[in-house]
Amino acid sequence: MRKAWLLFSQTVTIAVALLFVVATLKPGWLKRTPDPVVVAAQPVVPLPAPVRSVSLIGTGTAMTSYASAAKRASPAVVSITASRVAARPRNEDPMFRFFFGDRARQAPEERQVGLGSGVIVSPAGYLLTNNHVIDGADDVEVMLGDGRTAHAKTIGTDPESDIAVLKIDLDKLPVIDFGDVDHLQVGDVVLAIGNPFGVGQTVTSGIVSALGRNSLGINIFENFIQTDAAINPGNSGGALVDVAGNLLGINTAIYSRSGGSLGIGFAIPVSTARQVMESLIKEGRVTRGWIGVEPRDLTPEIAKTLDLSVKQGVLITGVVQNGPASEGGLQPGDVVLRIAGAPVSNTPQLLNAVAALKPRETATVSVQRGANALDLKVTVGQRPPLRPTNLER
Repeated sequence: MRKAWLLFSQTVTIAVALLFVVATLKPGWLKRTPDPVVVAAQPVVPLPAPVRSVSLIGTGTAMTSYASAAKRASPAVVSITASRVAARPRNEDPMFRFFFGDRARQAPEERQVGLGSGVIVSPAGYLLTNNHVIDGADDVEVMLGDGRTAHAKTIGTDPESDIAVLKIDLDKLPVIDFGDVDHLQVGDVVLAIGNPFGVGQTVTSGIVSALGRNSLGINIFENFIQTDAAINPGNSGGALVDVAGNLLGINTAIYSRSGGSLGIGFAIPVSTARQVMESLIKEGRVTRGWIGVEPRDLTPEIAKTLDLSVKQGVLITGVVQNGPASEGGLQPGDVVLRIAGAPVSNTPQLLNAVAALKPRETATVSVQRGANALDLKVTVGQRPPLRPTNLER
């Protein structure tokens, strides 16, 4: 029994020794090859393709591009170059002619050149621009976006609203559509298109910051659309359009300390510009009502000083002798409350209400005179122009 156990022990020892040698020298002999595992291939998911910006109008979705509006309106916006002979007062100076003789008269003319913008509003070639763009010019050249140029004829100007109407004779003119400015709201997106600083046609975007701006001292009749769309010198006379490319106003002025845009620009509503244009084309001038008074805003301080019973209205500080208001019974010290039923609370409102009246018609002017409320009948006259407005050449 002892010999059997000894033989078994020696056999196990030799086997363990052989296993150790094999594991050390040939470990691969001891590894079991695993069964192959089949893994299902995952489908390849493509990345999303780039999405083009799309203009979404009237859907309540934020717009990502105004390209369609710019493309629609831009062809009708033109660049205007207005020039005139510069004054040469020295030519008429006897002392200057004594030293330089006839050479003074033979010197080439120097011309002053101004740049602005305009908007084609009729297939017949009528353009809207600002009066101050072409004021005093003896030559006005218009350049279209397609490179065509033409000399423009001035049909008429209205300095009181700063509107001028030009006409060019070219075929196949791009024309802009009139927008609905009556439904314009503060916060609506607008684009300003013009030729700022003469660099070429430029489109800027912004919103309507305010409506009905007046008392700015820019024009006599003011009812501006205020916008933060960048408007710079050279943009005057250009287009303010909505996101559909329709004309809302004529860009006119900016508030600036440096000459550049500070985000406060003003445009004449297209309703006003269109009314002026139609009058200039048909009659050669703009006909407005006039009653002959000198108005002033009624402030609480003035009302308290004069012991007036009303706090709002327009104080009449002067009346033109033998004018419509004088003959109708208005007196200095009266406070105008309504004109033809329309309430007036400041001077611009009074001017606009009177200007809207037709000459020779009778209008009721409601005033407060001391403690008495009066309704006076006034026969409206015609507002005298600041200067001749029919400048067709």
